[in-house]
Amino acid sequence: MLYLTQDELKKAKNTLMRMVQWQAYSEEMIKLSRGRTDLAKSSNFYQNSPTVDEYGVLRVDGRIGAAPHIRFDTRYPVILPRKHFVTELIVDDFHRAFGHANSETVLNEIRQFYHISWLRAVVKQIAAACQWCKLMKAKQTVPRMAPLPVARLASFTRPFTHTGIDLFGPLFVKVGRSAVKRWVCLFTCLTTRAVHVGVAYSLSTPSTVKCITRFVNLRGSPAEIYTDNGTNFTGADLLLGKMIDKINGELAETFTNTNTKWIFIPPSAPHMGGSWERMVRSMKTAMETAYCNDRKLDDEGLATLVVAAEAIVNSRPFTYCLWTQTALTPNHFLLGSSKGVHQPSTGFTDPALVVKSSWYQIQHQLDIF
Repeated sequence: MLYLTQDELKKAKNTLMRMVQWQAYSEEMIKLSRGRTDLAKSSNFYQNSPTVDEYGVLRVDGRIGAAPHIRFDTRYPVILPRKHFVTELIVDDFHRAFGHANSETVLNEIRQFYHISWLRAVVKQIAAACQWCKLMKAKQTVPRMAPLPVARLASFTRPFTHTGIDLFGPLFVKVGRSAVKRWVCLFTCLTTRAVHVGVAYSLSTPSTVKCITRFVNLRGSPAEIYTDNGTNFTGADLLLGKMIDKINGELAETFTNTNTKWIFIPPSAPHMGGSWERMVRSMKTAMETAYCNDRKLDDEGLATLVVAAEAIVNSRPFTYCLWTQTALTPNHFLLGSSKGVHQPSTGFTDPALVVKSSWYQIQHQLDIF
């Protein structure tokens, strides 16, 4: 099998370069081959001081010709037209040789051999037409977000009327000389984005029922409860349904009087629970510092920690903080102010009027933006 020698490859390259240049720059090549340098100012490379080498190839005569440590092609790069098939093949060869790298890498390597006007645009054009790049660098189309559910848009209602529930953990607490697991049950108001947390001693259905009972006694009974398809929540729903049917016991009486509706999001659709999943992250962030400093919390310390984190999360502003007024927070709906340290300035004594005033305030702040 015969192979081309280095001299043969060099002659073939020079011949190909001359053919391309005579096709694209015939007038300039005629003048320069006859020793004339009076090129028209409208020429594409008038300011590049073009010259013809001993092989009849058109090159740029730069100011680094006396540098012996730099290769000849770098000192005198070959001039090629931007819109030519051979130019595209050369750029595509560099693009493939450098592993379909970024445009600047290919651009830097080509400029060491060739002078091509608007080279960056040519490199990007070749990369955009590369089928490998289309397949490997393709970005998925992000679907348009669906409209918000009714529970997220309900207005002039008591906080936690529409509630989402989720559990996160486990957290280890000290009981005697052993460490036991505890979970945090998070309740989030889907309308006001306020949170309420409680400690669950296990992931069992009875423990979940007790957390919900404490929440109902503190915050009132919600009209709707949204959860994922966790087995503890599914069991709690069935258990509460049986207790409501029998109408016996304190929990059954509470839920019977409120007519709470329990709604499960579809299976394998965690994005539909983003309202409470985002609050889980906020709670973990608020608890992280204190919990990392003391991982030997007892039950009393953990209960204090989650309530302190709840206060931090509920004091977050809804909107950008302007210096002219106080930003609205979930605590405005729960306590009348961002931290509950002073009475609301509205002068209302009826909680329903206080909530309505907060709704007018949030509408006013949304109108600003």
